[in-house]
Amino acid sequence: MQASDNELNNMEKIYIADQIFENKDSKTKPLKKGDYENCQFLNCDFSECDLSDFVFTDCEFNFCNLSLVKLIKTTFRDVKFQNCKMLGLHFEDSNEFALSFGFDNCTLDHSSFYKTKIIKTIFKNTRLIEVDFSDCDLTSSSFFNCDLSGAIFDSTNLEKVDFLTSFNYSLDPDKNKLKKTKFSSNGLSGLLNKYDIIIE
Repeated sequence: MQASDNELNNMEKIYIADQIFENKDSKTKPLKKGDYENCQFLNCDFSECDLSDFVFTDCEFNFCNLSLVKLIKTTFRDVKFQNCKMLGLHFEDSNEFALSFGFDNCTLDHSSFYKTKIIKTIFKNTRLIEVDFSDCDLTSSSFFNCDLSGAIFDSTNLEKVDFLTSFNYSLDPDKNKLKKTKFSSNGLSGLLNKYDIIIE
């Protein structure tokens, strides 16, 4: 009896825990498809590689390049990204179940969180230029000292989101869900752009 494609994929997966991967280049030696738990990835280059169906639980990525990585059904559970380059990622393709991560000092320009539910997510000292947060649930998330130039907020749930120290954001209060959302007085102009008024 021949195994199905799904069975073959499951057979190919491996389980790896408590390991450190350092200076790994996915172009010369691809990461093996599998379930990675409590692993650290340091100074690794995964750019343009396919991480579809991978599972990362309680993992840390530090000084890694993950730009243009494929994330189809990729699982992220309690993952930390620090000092990472992450251009053009489509997080809406990843596994939505228990999706949870945080970003510190990362570059996420041109990435997308379209229709994802990422409540209580922390973005810290991170560039989010032209990132798409349309239809995203960001409830109780925090943007600490983040550049949100050109970021798209449309039908986004921004209840209890903290924008106090972030800048260059522009969003329409009529098109997003705002309740107890925190803004600084310096950022109020980003809420009034559609009115074409001058604030001094």
